[in-house]
Amino acid sequence: MNVLFIHQNFPGQFIHLSAALAKDLSHRVVALGMNDRPVPAGVELRRYALLRESQTDTHPLLREQESHVLRAEACASAALKLKHDGFDPDIVVAHPGWGEAMFIKDVFPRAKLLIYCEYFYALEGQDVGFDPDETPLTFQQKAKLRLKNTTNLLSLQIADAALCPTEWQKSTYPAWAQDKISVIHDGIDLQRLQFRPHARLSIAGHHGGAARTLQPGDEVLSFVARNLEPVRGFHIFMRCLPELLRRRPDAQVLVVGGDEVSYGHRPPEGTCWREHLLAELGGALDLKRVHFTGKLSYANYLDLLSISRLHCYWTTPFVLSWSLLEAAASGLPVLASATQPVLEFASPLRIGTIDFFDTGAWSEALTEGLHQPQREAPKRYPQIDLAHCLAEQRKLLLSI
Repeated sequence: MNVLFIHQNFPGQFIHLSAALAKDLSHRVVALGMNDRPVPAGVELRRYALLRESQTDTHPLLREQESHVLRAEACASAALKLKHDGFDPDIVVAHPGWGEAMFIKDVFPRAKLLIYCEYFYALEGQDVGFDPDETPLTFQQKAKLRLKNTTNLLSLQIADAALCPTEWQKSTYPAWAQDKISVIHDGIDLQRLQFRPHARLSIAGHHGGAARTLQPGDEVLSFVARNLEPVRGFHIFMRCLPELLRRRPDAQVLVVGGDEVSYGHRPPEGTCWREHLLAELGGALDLKRVHFTGKLSYANYLDLLSISRLHCYWTTPFVLSWSLLEAAASGLPVLASATQPVLEFASPLRIGTIDFFDTGAWSEALTEGLHQPQREAPKRYPQIDLAHCLAEQRKLLLSI
């Protein structure tokens, strides 16, 4: 079987499936991506680039749509080159979020198209309007958000089948589209989440102070996000810390994440959210015990899961982070926001849940959690176990 994967940041969510298929020598696995990232053994990566840049005079409401068309055009051009070179896929597996899937059926009309349904935007009831601190959308912003689903809708219309990692994410899509969508998680490799008794993490000292090394047994609270921003509850987390640090004088806090904005609105005054919250809290925060690591390598992140005594996680009603499931599946005690994406997994993974905005309840629960840690063995939950998910994904591919 010939399989073509399309993802601008390949391998992305397709890392496990593409690797598993490439191990089978009866398959030829090719990928199209924009960025030059490491790929699984046996996968042939072809890179593509835009054929031209966006125009400065494009209507403001159509700028994102133009960028999607440009990516679709570039991806189709690379696919035509593949076709010219003799590659004719039986199945195309694509992430449609940036437009790349829109013209692929016109290049490979015989191929079945499976798209990855990550999220369908809504003007209310999901992440938008969830946080009362967020400025309400203007009319133009609402119009732009509505148009954001255009690429989603076109891709759904031409797809033969669709894949979604969680039931809640599937529920964000229109009812007519949900019949096409199978819920199968990307898969968590539980073998990599085994407790590491010799894990160590070196932390630079605050303002040139002495560095320190954290290890299992230390009183460590962890927070992880791709970027530190309100969509992931960073503002609530920061406002819990002064009381927590006062009540737990030996606690060390590890904050993992970048200073960019992945989702949602930007902070005022051109700062990043980390600087904005530090300015808000002023001298109430003991920065000798709060460590901002930036983004960690995956190896260091795995060490963190062994070093941490308690992990906390927030999300608005939005795409669930892999870090929550990995932390909980590893046996690390986890407290998380009582929002729909979390609640889908809270019971089977024994995740404690607290109202997103209740800083008092959060401070109390985090204090108690650090006082009485209860690390468990990695949790065997089939719905996210990698072997189970890969078997279900393969079954879906064969059934299209």
